[in-house]
Amino acid sequence: MYDVLVIGGGAAGFYGAIHIAELNPNLKIAILEQGKQVLGKVKVSGGGRCNVTHAQFNPKILAQQYPRGEKELLGPFYTYNTEHTVQFFEKRGIALKIEADGRMFPVTNSSQTIIDCFLDATRDLGIDLIKNCVVVNLIPLTNSPDTDIAWEVQTTNKIYKSKKVLVTTGSSPKMWKVLKGLGHTIIDPVPSLFTFNIKDPRIEGIPGVSTHARVQLLPKDIPGKKITVPLKSTIDRTDSLIAEGPLLITHWGMSGPAILKLSAWGARILHEYNYRFKIRVNWLPEYHQDGLFSFLMKVKEVEAKKTIFRTNALDIPRRLWGKLVRASGIEENLKWADVSKKKLQQLAMQLTNAEFFVEGKSTFKEEFVTAGGVALKEINFKTFESKIVPGLYMAGEILNIDAITGGFNFQNAWTGAFLAAQSIAKTK
Repeated sequence: MYDVLVIGGGAAGFYGAIHIAELNPNLKIAILEQGKQVLGKVKVSGGGRCNVTHAQFNPKILAQQYPRGEKELLGPFYTYNTEHTVQFFEKRGIALKIEADGRMFPVTNSSQTIIDCFLDATRDLGIDLIKNCVVVNLIPLTNSPDTDIAWEVQTTNKIYKSKKVLVTTGSSPKMWKVLKGLGHTIIDPVPSLFTFNIKDPRIEGIPGVSTHARVQLLPKDIPGKKITVPLKSTIDRTDSLIAEGPLLITHWGMSGPAILKLSAWGARILHEYNYRFKIRVNWLPEYHQDGLFSFLMKVKEVEAKKTIFRTNALDIPRRLWGKLVRASGIEENLKWADVSKKKLQQLAMQLTNAEFFVEGKSTFKEEFVTAGGVALKEINFKTFESKIVPGLYMAGEILNIDAITGGFNFQNAWTGAFLAAQSIAKTK
């Protein structure tokens, strides 16, 4: 018999349990984890350094980093956001640092620092940690003779009873099935945060090249189904999906923040496309094709005696420049003075409007994120309690919430777990 059972020994589960115990030391709390280890995602996050959160302290802008959950998280972020997360860890002697791209890591550069923090806190607060405990069902005890007992939690080897339950199992098909049985709607999960598989001579042989680019998804028709692409872009309002940022050329295609953002915002659309689609890349986002052509015509006059291949007149990696020059039909020994307008137009097109065919996806490092989960309309976002079943709370990726890369998915976990904890801690 427990006052609170937290199902799932991940980021949100530990964060929630710790806050519940601190807010109400009288409660008997346990974390049930199905595996032998806890905090697995924390361990691998950020290449083993743990990308704890992101240095975005404006709740409104913070909420805009969530393709699913932006509207629902706005209120919660005004209550609990990055600033509070930093305070939580600093209070426990863990300093966080901000990197150039805004990601925040422990100064130790080790995810073990965060794991040890959580394990130490649960031990000090008297929270039971029960591993190898697979939950198979949740039974609300509406007619219980003991009015304090609200839940029966059935596992593969034991039955637990509890007043409140907090579910933090992440993207768990088993738990989604249990929640569906309780009356919740589950939005089918699809992958988010993935890289693009592309075979194209323009990017072959130059893995590791990185540059700032704008990437646009080109919509396509699917017989019998009309797909509307959401207007989600800070750059432009078009009939398509656009993302801008660093783009990394890899052995298998393209990655980097620009691609990952596009994969997150377009997760459901790209799933409908069966991960076969076209993108348009502008390697020089500050230019349009006509404006760049005019600039190249000026370069033709100024650098007349030099070869185009060896004269990179633009802010673009040299190896990529060489590939795009060749793709424009320009020979390596051709001088600027001798190049035709037609070939310069081709070069301007390759630099600002290059189309690539994507044939599949790859998981981004170890960070497997899904779009899908419990429908958000069924959650009270002031408390993260179910609107369907009283006394049932949820936080983290169990909900249909996901973010772009950079520490935002963890911030969702911290915020949801804290607000759930505030409500649960009022249990008598």
